[in-house]
Amino acid sequence: MSDDWRPTATWRALHQRADLKRFVRQFFDERGYVEVDTPLLSADTVVDAHIEPIAVRTGGRDMWLQTSPEFAMKRLLAADCGPMYQLGPAFREGEAGRRHNPEFTLLEWYRPDDTIEDQIAFVTSLLTAVADAFPSPRLWRMLVTDNEEGLSPERVSYDDTFSRSTGLSGLGANASQLAAALEERGITPPPGLPVEDAYLDEWRNVTLAELIEPTLGVGRPTFLTDYPASQAALARLKPDDPRVAERFELYIDGVEYANGYAELTDPAELRERVAAQNAIRRRDGRPELPTESRLLAAMEAGLPPCAGVALGFDRLCTLVFGGGSIHDHFAFPFDRA
Repeated sequence: MSDDWRPTATWRALHQRADLKRFVRQFFDERGYVEVDTPLLSADTVVDAHIEPIAVRTGGRDMWLQTSPEFAMKRLLAADCGPMYQLGPAFREGEAGRRHNPEFTLLEWYRPDDTIEDQIAFVTSLLTAVADAFPSPRLWRMLVTDNEEGLSPERVSYDDTFSRSTGLSGLGANASQLAAALEERGITPPPGLPVEDAYLDEWRNVTLAELIEPTLGVGRPTFLTDYPASQAALARLKPDDPRVAERFELYIDGVEYANGYAELTDPAELRERVAAQNAIRRRDGRPELPTESRLLAAMEAGLPPCAGVALGFDRLCTLVFGGGSIHDHFAFPFDRA
């Protein structure tokens, strides 16, 4: 008889996960954030060329399991709600591996009037508090004793880290140059990826994943900042340098844990970005996603300046408590769901 009815996590691991959830909620509650619950199933979905939502047909219409609560939480912000966070499930098609599952737990939060600098500091304080509450060898070895605020993260721009790892500009190199840099280092790109500048972001992503990410956050957390404008997602562009977005990602030991933005508030720009992402999806033979959304209506009503962050809670569990896979802290991962 098959034993796939059994959970993959131990009872101790499930207790640890619950303890960390309680701690995170207390951390946010004490800092004036309110926990919210937004729909997991919605007529709206984040439109991203590289993230595939899971479609559900119900009530005679197409709906989407949410890849992130971003759209709904920003609707709350547009309705003059204050600082908020959400800790709950998110869903993405085709996510599999040690650090992925089609259903996963996301910690996402927003604060009106915050800047990206405010949120980098906030993430650092969250990591420091977690390290204090749960003595994790992987986090504690990154503590700097002469720094009163504990964790001393590194900051590096997207352009600089490409230069450091390849000798090329992350913003200025073309597809041919990046392909040659990979070939020189014996790295084989995905089969069928054209060496054309129409696919420049795909070449940037391969270079980042293969050459750069393994070096990020080794010894101390690293905030990778100033992503190319073409990878802004829903972040605003820098007013003094529109080549780059006010976006960061947090890396620890070569693994990405969080993604933060100074949020885009211009509905016209959002329409353009949705159209551009759908154009890439058409090019790659994938279905387009909805161009209209309630978020657009909310932004037209007025989304205040704000900054937000999404952090992978399952990865945080693995960082804090150890384990070779996020599934070590899942009761039932996808293959046993």
